[in-house]
Amino acid sequence: MRLDKFLWCIRYYKTRNIATEACKKGHVTVNGQQAKASREVFPTDKITLRKDQIVYQLSVLDIPLNRVGAKLVDMYRKDTTPQEAFEHIEMLKLAQSHYRLNGTGRPTKKDLRDISEFLDYDAQQEDESK
Repeated sequence: MRLDKFLWCIRYYKTRNIATEACKKGHVTVNGQQAKASREVFPTDKITLRKDQIVYQLSVLDIPLNRVGAKLVDMYRKDTTPQEAFEHIEMLKLAQSHYRLNGTGRPTKKDLRDISEFLDYDAQQEDESK
């Protein structure tokens, strides 16, 4: 099975086109070598792919015939991604929220929506009291 089709079948990418683009950009390696989207994948291959700032490491257990449901993905691959990769992403999220505390600086879109809802609520209460 082609590499891009395999990555699509085991739900790492939403479309085959996105999987192909990731291969072209060099985000996917098979057994330590950059791989084209058309490369054949076999059981026991080690795939490394970079997606959303996480470097996933997988071992191919079997080749699916078609795209499989999310509950069946583990039959076809073994995820050996270290837990530190996911913890690093959590730390980045925490650092981003700490960077700008609520009430400081320019309001975000969410802040503006909350303010607008509050002002509309106040205006409705004034109309009802008259």
